[in-house]
Amino acid sequence: MSNFVEIDGSYLEGGGQALRNAISLSVILNRPVRVVKIRANRPKPGLSHQHLHGVHLLRAISQADVNGDALLSTELEFTPRRIEGGMYKVDTRTAASITLIYQMVMPVLLFANGSSRVDVTGGTNVAFSPQVEYMQQVLLPSLKRFAANTAMELKVLHHGFYPRGNGRCQLNVEPLQQPLTAAQFMDFGQFREVKGAAYYAGRLPKFIAYDLQHSAEREIHRLWPDHQCNIQVFKHTPDRARDNGAGIILTALTSTGCVLGAGSVGEKNIDGHMIGSNASCELAGYIKNEVCVDAHLQDQLIIFMALAKGCSRMRTCALSKHTRTAIYVAEQMTGVKFNIEYGDFGQTFVSCEGLGHFNNV
Repeated sequence: MSNFVEIDGSYLEGGGQALRNAISLSVILNRPVRVVKIRANRPKPGLSHQHLHGVHLLRAISQADVNGDALLSTELEFTPRRIEGGMYKVDTRTAASITLIYQMVMPVLLFANGSSRVDVTGGTNVAFSPQVEYMQQVLLPSLKRFAANTAMELKVLHHGFYPRGNGRCQLNVEPLQQPLTAAQFMDFGQFREVKGAAYYAGRLPKFIAYDLQHSAEREIHRLWPDHQCNIQVFKHTPDRARDNGAGIILTALTSTGCVLGAGSVGEKNIDGHMIGSNASCELAGYIKNEVCVDAHLQDQLIIFMALAKGCSRMRTCALSKHTRTAIYVAEQMTGVKFNIEYGDFGQTFVSCEGLGHFNNV
């Protein structure tokens, strides 16, 4: 059918990013989409169980007609209808990332015809995806710049780690009452402080979390001895996490309200010193280069920039393949154009005159 917008799933990153963003924008704009060569650059190309959970959730939200929604399918056609608010539940039965599922539905539900709650069971803190605390502490505050009245709340009911998952979260979203407004992420201001948490759960020894804490604090204090760095150590009690898990999440706050995040999740043979040091070095790089958007937030803002009314701008670091893929999909689906310029000290400036899209439901 000629009315399908075709998205090349092998573009650049060649993973799930193109699929997630294409389906989300398809639902928001009510534009049928065909995604081909899905996850072509992965060892096992095609749809995984995790991607199917996201596709089926958006199918339910938009009463869509879907073809190709099968395990390992490399082509998918998605024809949405109306965006229905309501109560939705997903149980991945694995450690599949809860936050990647929420990435797909969060922008969509802002344009629903009523309030929504999405209850997902899976992994809250797993590799190759944002930790749930990052979404709470970095993404959600940043999205308020697009619409101060946007009501999104993310609750963690239970933490889940690889390989069994068992985590559970609830995302509550109130629909927009007016179009998203252009957001500016350009003024770094002055670096104020670093906050963070080093956590452990299950049968893991507490020294792992203290190693995470000490290594991270040492690096921040070495570079900024006069700035506050407060990293709390805590254990997830059995009623909040059944299985073994450990990790760290750090945020840097500035005088202009920028929130920069970095972190890591421990897997086998956890080296707390190395993980803590790597996370703090990453965060320190953002602070030293005075970027307003970290490498993990870039791609998550692209959809909102494309949909907002007016010109949104971000001052960030080198663009990741995820971000470039998100830009490619947004331009194909919406017709907007992103402008990319390069500054000193590795800074990258991204701007976009958005659609000003609004569903009058």
